[in-house]
Amino acid sequence: MPATPRPALLLLLLLHVPQAARAQVNPAVCRYPLGMSGGHIPDEDISASSQWSESTAAKYGRLDSEDGDGAWCPEIPVEPDDLKEFLQIDLRALHFITLVGTQGRHAGGHGNEFAPMYKINYSRDGTRWISWRNRHGRQVLDGNTNPYDIVLKDLEPPLIARFVRFIPVTDHSMNVCLRVELYGCVWLDGLVSYNAPAGQQLVLPGGTVIYLNDSVYDGAFGYSMTEGLGQLTDGVSGLDDFTQTHEYHVWPGYDYVGWRNESTAGGYVEITFEFDRIRNFTAMKVHCNNLFAKGVKIFKEVQCYFRADGSEWEPGAVSSALVLDDVNPSARFVTVPLLHRMASAIKCQYYFADTWMMFNAAMYNNSMPPPEMPMVPTTYDPTLKIDDSNTRILIGCLVAIIFILVAIIVIILWRQFWQKMLEKASRRMLDDEMTVSLSLPSESSMFNQHHSSSSSEQESSSTYDRIYPLGPDYQEPSRLIRKLPEFSPGEEDTGCSGPMKPSLASVPEGVPHYAEADIVNLQGVTGGNTYSVPALTMDLLSGKDVAVEEFPRKLLSFKEKLGEGQFGEVHLCEVEGMEKFAGKDFALEGLDASSNCPVLVAVKMLRADANKNARNDFLKEIKIMSRLKDPNIIRLLAVCIADDPLCMITEYMENGDLNQFLSRQQAASPTASHAPTVSYRDLRFMATQIASGMKYLSSLNFVHRDLATRNCLVGKQYTIKIADFGMSRNLYSGDYYRIQGRAVLPIRWMSWESILLGKFTTASDVWAFGVTLWETFTLCREQPYSQLSDEQVIENTGEFFRDQGRQIYLPQPALCPDSVYKLMLSCWRRDTKDRPSFQDIHRLLQESASEE
Repeated sequence: MPATPRPALLLLLLLHVPQAARAQVNPAVCRYPLGMSGGHIPDEDISASSQWSESTAAKYGRLDSEDGDGAWCPEIPVEPDDLKEFLQIDLRALHFITLVGTQGRHAGGHGNEFAPMYKINYSRDGTRWISWRNRHGRQVLDGNTNPYDIVLKDLEPPLIARFVRFIPVTDHSMNVCLRVELYGCVWLDGLVSYNAPAGQQLVLPGGTVIYLNDSVYDGAFGYSMTEGLGQLTDGVSGLDDFTQTHEYHVWPGYDYVGWRNESTAGGYVEITFEFDRIRNFTAMKVHCNNLFAKGVKIFKEVQCYFRADGSEWEPGAVSSALVLDDVNPSARFVTVPLLHRMASAIKCQYYFADTWMMFNAAMYNNSMPPPEMPMVPTTYDPTLKIDDSNTRILIGCLVAIIFILVAIIVIILWRQFWQKMLEKASRRMLDDEMTVSLSLPSESSMFNQHHSSSSSEQESSSTYDRIYPLGPDYQEPSRLIRKLPEFSPGEEDTGCSGPMKPSLASVPEGVPHYAEADIVNLQGVTGGNTYSVPALTMDLLSGKDVAVEEFPRKLLSFKEKLGEGQFGEVHLCEVEGMEKFAGKDFALEGLDASSNCPVLVAVKMLRADANKNARNDFLKEIKIMSRLKDPNIIRLLAVCIADDPLCMITEYMENGDLNQFLSRQQAASPTASHAPTVSYRDLRFMATQIASGMKYLSSLNFVHRDLATRNCLVGKQYTIKIADFGMSRNLYSGDYYRIQGRAVLPIRWMSWESILLGKFTTASDVWAFGVTLWETFTLCREQPYSQLSDEQVIENTGEFFRDQGRQIYLPQPALCPDSVYKLMLSCWRRDTKDRPSFQDIHRLLQESASEE
């Protein structure tokens, strides 16, 4: 059983002031330096257990500062089992802390002390201290390996505290010194603890156990949770299906806290929220799961009681009854009015509407009573002179702001001009001549360099400068690959590759390997990326009839919805008698036509209210899919287009998509557990099939645009078929970067030219294959570039364009041999003409198999 699992119940109190301070915290945005490096935290708020000398006192423990002797150093060496030494920061108020940074003592080259590891203790009141631990229970964070580099560590989960202690940890006796910084934002809620019953376990009919507890609660934990905070305040909201989660490689139910009706007295769950002082409460928003098909509904009624400082609960409760929704199973926020009640604590009783109740985010906004306003004179005194010095300052600030805005506008126009020039430039100009910068230098580039420049050059004038630091894995030299190794792909494959090689009789001669003809972008109506087809290939297809038959809609037995898009949905269905419609070719897909057993299929369905353009695109997709015949490409089996809703029926593999399949596996080893295992040979076999399918598509000059493990389906004996359902599934919404008002893009799989220039070719599919290969050999244990934000991923593509050796590559997976990793790196070459073809890739993977 995993460590007590994870809900996320975020509290936000709606403010009753003209400018309400929003209390909902987004950990991805709350990453501002809190004042150690910038000097906003005064010296008197920095203390320590001891100091080696006055010149290494606590006040010198500021990140990126060389004052004094360069850092805080304790009086005596730190021993492995002695955790008495610490550096403490008082933030004067509660803060939501998401990131910490550490550094050793450099002192202009005279110092060489640093902390290789450390722990963090924190407190909200200065008396009760708590040891921070990550989501897997580990308390020790990796520190520095030299005295000058800054190492940043994300705190997952974030902590809410006023006092923070850094405690050096070593594995042998050594002298240590520290410089530190905290990153986060002010915790405006004022919530200091919540008390609630412990979450419970739900067992699904198939035997799957769903864990619905708080795994990082920092208070007392038993039958109930008391005097602490945890994942109820971490800012994470859950999906419609509570068995799925935003996080990689966690147990089902990780995003929710839930209780069973039968286990509670009175038919309700009672949660008490304690705040730092009396506040004015106007409303509460609770994010609830409503998957009523599995016995989960939003609460039908809530009663909230209020209490001032140390007094009894007030007798008058605020009660709200809800209108239940048995039509839409989506999770949603439920708003409960609190009628401007003044209190320092709230006790709410949530009444069950079904067997289970699950919360994910209960948000409060609150405000403190306004302070008394000082008396001001109400009569005019003609002897008083008007001081216009503030007016002059204001005018000067306005003029400066205007100049800054003008400069920003000029920069934006300049960048737009160059982007248009790049789009019109020839390939020769792109590859050999253009040197213009496509993106601003990364803000995080300073963090892994020797800081020889003065601190004044790096210090910002803003108290809260947003940072996107590189994650810890990319600060280790062994993981940071700055230069692409030399690797030359083999000669073009001119021989027959076996029964999977298609006939190319319909493809005109002379089609270039990476054709850059005008692309007909067929965006799938279900939200999935269908194959993009050059116009010359569309001409070949347009003169042929669709070679699929109409299927009786009544024979489709719907099992579950796989995903949905703007105009359509994808459903998993079960059918009988499909062999009568698929004909003789049905046996080629590895399905037993004589068994008469039900077969799983995927059904893409166009909504009845879809517009004319969506209907035309759907029919075009049917025409194109009907022409794709390859053992490693999902096949179109039949259609339902005689009446609405229009449907296309495709194959579906019994083991689902490759991403979820591999994430459930373990690498085969002599000490492997009873969990399913997969060997290197199995992984290479699956990768070879993906390459074979893409080889077929590229031979027809088709461009997939969304190749990834989520778009590969797995059948018996590791059979792989390429599909396009990934974008439509909520499970993979985090893999796509949303461009406001336009589209979503899988930027972590896209080549630099696709992101910066919008160019999609077979060469960009090769790049995506390299990332898919990396996913496969990591067993899909993490998202590509998981330590980088979306903005940093886009910045990294600019480094690929500039090609100055600063680009970051994905690291070599543990299960991946050097030859396969070199193949990955060759897929990520800057120049498209230098990347291998899918024929090369398929041949190299086959040769690696023959060499075993």
